[in-house]
Amino acid sequence: MNIIIVGCGKVGRALAAQLDEEGHEITLIDSDEEQLREATETLDLMGIIGNGTSYIVQKEAGVETADLLIAVAGMDEVNMLSCLIAKKAGNCRTIARVRNPEYYNEISFIREELGLSMSVNPESASAAEIVKLVQFPSALEVDTFMRGKVNLIRIVVPQDSILDNMKVMDIGQKVSADVLICIVVRNHEVIIPGGGFVIQSGDAISFFTPMNNVRNFMRKVGVNLKPIHNVMIAGGGTLGYYLARELLRARIKVKIIETDRKRCEFLSESLEDAVVICGDATDKQLLLEEGLESADAFTSLTGLDEENIMLSLYANMVSKAKVITKINRISFEEVIADMPIGSVICPKEITSEYIVRYIRAMQNSLGSNVRALYQMIDNRVEALEFMVNSSAKVTGVPLSELKIIDNLLICCIYRQGRVFIPTGKDTININDNVVVVTTHKGLDDINDILRS
Repeated sequence: MNIIIVGCGKVGRALAAQLDEEGHEITLIDSDEEQLREATETLDLMGIIGNGTSYIVQKEAGVETADLLIAVAGMDEVNMLSCLIAKKAGNCRTIARVRNPEYYNEISFIREELGLSMSVNPESASAAEIVKLVQFPSALEVDTFMRGKVNLIRIVVPQDSILDNMKVMDIGQKVSADVLICIVVRNHEVIIPGGGFVIQSGDAISFFTPMNNVRNFMRKVGVNLKPIHNVMIAGGGTLGYYLARELLRARIKVKIIETDRKRCEFLSESLEDAVVICGDATDKQLLLEEGLESADAFTSLTGLDEENIMLSLYANMVSKAKVITKINRISFEEVIADMPIGSVICPKEITSEYIVRYIRAMQNSLGSNVRALYQMIDNRVEALEFMVNSSAKVTGVPLSELKIIDNLLICCIYRQGRVFIPTGKDTININDNVVVVTTHKGLDDINDILRS
């Protein structure tokens, strides 16, 4: 596909890198010549210097023959206007990043009037991800499939857990749980385990199980299920606002620490039930005075990755709180993975994930569509949900007889209102929703799971 990306910031570059890797023709537009040159040299893409809201600039970028324009510049107004011009000039599909809560509260109207194919709000999406983590305090990551009926949850196997030294094939019987272990991370190595793989304490495992079985399984394997009643948020920016709003709706107490006085006034007026502290979250004494040691959860959401990491390290040292860290720029994944900073949230990756999911569905209008897509373990693994249509070649054959590509697991099937973990005797039927986990990138059809 021919794709134009307006905006060469963190999100724009992350998108460009991933879409280029998947074989799309990418053109970047940005008015910052140095930033654009650095991106195009690194990624070997075409770059156009100029304003994305200019018809002439868009025409030079090839908007008249483009399949899609994605606007992720720093200002919402630029993104929306860029999409409007692209829609008129080339009649291509358009995606806009819209972050301002005032705009996003009216996003249905804006999307319809501007003809947007999709709108993305990184902070709102990130807040939703954090809320899921708050619901399962011991989880490192929680992804939802099949309209919330099944979860993919990542945990660390505790010391002395019943899972220690247990084969994957024995878990269902010995733990008496409808669960499938689909990813194991051990010493930074990602493993798609077979039935004979032996779990060890300290492994980070990702497992599928129906929603009503999650807590039962986690309790049996020794994972702490203490509920979260209060959350301390360091940083009252857009993400902090969205998160606090969602937590308050869930009747969870919220305390926000923010340095900017005007921002504190806005937060106090907009979030009446939140406690807003005007102060520096890096002040250890302030954190202790405001109850960090007794907090159930602590989220570091300031604008600096380094600051967030230090805050989370300190919170982990002085409290038993669930720790969640926002990181948007630092890319030393292996170093960060060894730090006790809890769950990591990356808004740019969440945004990229949403958009890539849409693009794969665009490519696949006649086959089995991608209904959900999650990129995990530093983008080394993908979990995809497919809707199986009549053109699928995988139907009617027992799973044990399907010639499936290596490093891929068929994890669960949703059929006529029921979710189940399949066995080798089960088959995939038309109209099923099927979730697979794989280390392969770029799958956009259920048929892609078969060896050619």
